[in-house]
Amino acid sequence: MRTFLYSLAAIAAIAVLILGTGAAIFYSGHGKILLGLLGPRNVWDAAANVPAPDYADARNWAALPAKPGLTAYVPAGVEAPAATDPQVDVFFIHPTGDMSGAGWNSSLNPNSQTEENTRWMMANQASVYNGCCDIYAPRYREASIFRYISATPELYKKSGDFAYADVDRAFTWFLEHYSKGRPFIIATHSQGTEHGFNLIRRRIDGTPLARRMVAAYLIGGGITDREAAALKTVHVCASPSDTHCFVHWATYGEGEMPVRTDTKDKLVCVNPLTWRRDGPMAPAGLNLGAEPISGRFQIKFWGSDAPSGMKFPPLKAPLKKWTSAECRAGFLFAQDQSKGPFAPAAFGHNYHGLDYALWAMNIRENANARVAAYLGETAAR
Repeated sequence: MRTFLYSLAAIAAIAVLILGTGAAIFYSGHGKILLGLLGPRNVWDAAANVPAPDYADARNWAALPAKPGLTAYVPAGVEAPAATDPQVDVFFIHPTGDMSGAGWNSSLNPNSQTEENTRWMMANQASVYNGCCDIYAPRYREASIFRYISATPELYKKSGDFAYADVDRAFTWFLEHYSKGRPFIIATHSQGTEHGFNLIRRRIDGTPLARRMVAAYLIGGGITDREAAALKTVHVCASPSDTHCFVHWATYGEGEMPVRTDTKDKLVCVNPLTWRRDGPMAPAGLNLGAEPISGRFQIKFWGSDAPSGMKFPPLKAPLKKWTSAECRAGFLFAQDQSKGPFAPAAFGHNYHGLDYALWAMNIRENANARVAAYLGETAAR
């Protein structure tokens, strides 16, 4: 009977939890309830968490310029970044990779499927910024996927605050020991977007850091128009070359309107094919290339978190003119992906796992364009 419930829960929930957190806020139901039975006990035990990572230790960074690893991946046929030292840095905050249910926050085990999922994020998400910038990606005691499934409001806040505290400390180390006054981009996905937006609200907006921030790519989260309007100096990007601003979208497939359960406020939607907020549909001809996914993101809600030996082959050539994009009612709609190379990550109409892949070359080129605009502004002062 237990095996049946486990299987039923996974089948019911896997379609909406692929790649984690952003999807969860649009979903509730029996599958979510059953899946919650697999997670941690509903208590907060600070002693159960591993010590805070020391960001002076390179092992606590998933990517550094001195050890780029999978963030050095460039799609086949795309010109590799120049060998010269970039003038801008990216601080990349990865999304949820801990699906194990062993605790409310990751144990940072380097020999685990959670770590393999982090490597997936470096290859398929963070790497899009290697054309413009040096990439810094901290490992942090991220909140488990079960935060979004079965946590009480108190546990939800504690596990999220606990994860953010690591990100905040990593950002401080980045500023003081790596960036050293250079301009930077904040780039995120899903849970990372929650933490990235908090960094902007608490550390950047209304401070001198806002002038150093080229832009922020806060993708696949739940940032609302109301939250954006509350910022003092950082704004939603209004054009492809706008700076000191942020973009945000949450991708869905045509055919069904998403239902959000957390708030009725409309989400910020910047179209990655036009880099304009809301507006009309952008045709597929503007899509510079969707990027087929390397390796497999692993979703295993029970049992051991032991590594599977997942490999990440080099990135394939981008698929140009792959899909149109339209912001509608706060969501970014793409054409149907239920067949073809992206089908494994297109669960129902929720394309959370494709927030980067479908627009990869547009993100890559736009990061270059915003950096050029920022450096031009600086030179003109």
